[in-house]
Formats: sequence, C-alpha cells, structure tokens
Amino acid sequence: MTDRSDIREQVRDRYARAALTITDVSAPTDANADCCGAGGCCTPQALEDTEVFGSALYADGSTSELPENALLASLGCGNPTAVAELREGETVLDLGSGGGIDVLLSARRVGKTGFAFGLDMTDEMLDLARANAAKAGAVNVEFIKGQIEDVPLADATVDVVISNCVINLSADKPAVIREMFRVLKPGGRIGVSDVVAENHLSQDQRAERGSYVGCIAGALSIAEYETELAAAGFTDVSVQLTHEVAEQMHGAIVKAVKP
Repeated sequence: MTDRSDIREQVRDRYARAALTITDVSAPTDANADCCGAGGCCTPQALEDTEVFGSALYADGSTSELPENALLASLGCGNPTAVAELREGETVLDLGSGGGIDVLLSARRVGKTGFAFGLDMTDEMLDLARANAAKAGAVNVEFIKGQIEDVPLADATVDVVISNCVINLSADKPAVIREMFRVLKPGGRIGVSDVVAENHLSQDQRAERGSYVGCIAGALSIAEYETELAAAGFTDVSVQLTHEVAEQMHGAIVKAVKP
C-alpha cells in the first residue's frame, strides 16, 4: 500500500470506527478488525488491558479525573504530556488528538493562562474529544479539523508540539515534521511518543511485524527520525526507546528544539 490517499483513508476509517465503538452502540462489531492484534494502538482498551498501547501507559495518576471515554479512546504508545515538560502559560498543539486525552492533560498542565489545541482529521474522534472536554469542564482547549501534514495554524503559533503514536500513521512524514517546525515559535520544542524501528529493519521487515493502521508498518527507523528532524531544522534531537511493541520495534520518546 503506497498511495498516500489510500493510506490516509484507511487510517481515517479505522479510527472513525474505533471512536464509534465508544460512542455508538450501533457501531459494527468488527470495528477494530485487522489492527495489530489485541492491544493494538487502534483498539480502545480498558486501563489494565495492555502495557504496549493505551491508557495504561499513563502511570503517574494524571488521568484519575478525566472522563471514562477519554481513557477508553487512548490509543497511543506513551505519555507525551509528561515528556514535553509543559509549563504554565504555554500553548500546546497535539497532532492526531483522537479522543482528547493528551489535550485535556495538556490544558491542566499549562493552566488558565495557557491553551491546548487538538488537531484530528476524523469527525468521529473530534465529536468524542469535544464531548470529553465538555465533561471535563475544560475551557482552554480547542479541537480543530485538519491533517497533520498541513496544519491549519499560522507560523510560530505554539510553544510545544506533542503527538502520541500518530506520526507513524502519516504517508508523508517529512511534511509532518516540516509543519511541526513551522508552527513552533523560535525556541519551541516537540515531545512526541511514537513507534520506531531498529535501524537495520527494512520496510518489508517492518510490514511483516504489523499493519500500517496498526502503527507498525509505517514506522520510521531511529536514524530516519533523527535525519528528518535535522533536515527540517530541529536541533537537540533525541530518540529514546521506552518499550518493545513488536519484535525490534519500540515505543519511543522523540524530542527536538526549534532554534
């Protein structure tokens, strides 16, 4: 599967159906079929169901007061709100915000003087995220529709860009990274949780370990991530492995700074 529009549509469809499994009792029972198996990043999980993907990776107690649907819709591979070291008064952008868990956590961390944007291309996830924000009483948040390869925000808008197991799903990762650089203010930073491959794995070997919509086949290698970030202009680039999600494939914390 190489056509970018086909990849985007498959990802959109998969996550739309994942949202409906939470919000719509009439959703198809096979909404999560063909993901990367039980515990896959596109499968809603209860808190204790997996240590690879999902809300169990928020082990710091920060989610205790969030709406249940925000936790069930947590499909990521880490906790980017913690690794980004968010500060009072900052403006944050979450790429691929899904059910809104990281936006709601970011809004708390930046406080009343800060703001958190969530960007998602899926109407069903946006509806779920907005409902979760209303339940949480979050007023310093906004969920906007768009693609992470073409962010609908002005240049130098945000202090921090976060993302949780979403960049690997893009069919044009250099465009995503360039957009992160563009929307950041000088001195801004990224704190991303994502899946990465060990450097020796070929594209075919990555595909053998899991599907594209399952957050495996489309993952960059560690070296590829470092190269793309540097090419966009980022400095202080680091990729830190956190846990294995498939053979020789890892959840990782990716950090970088815009000079």
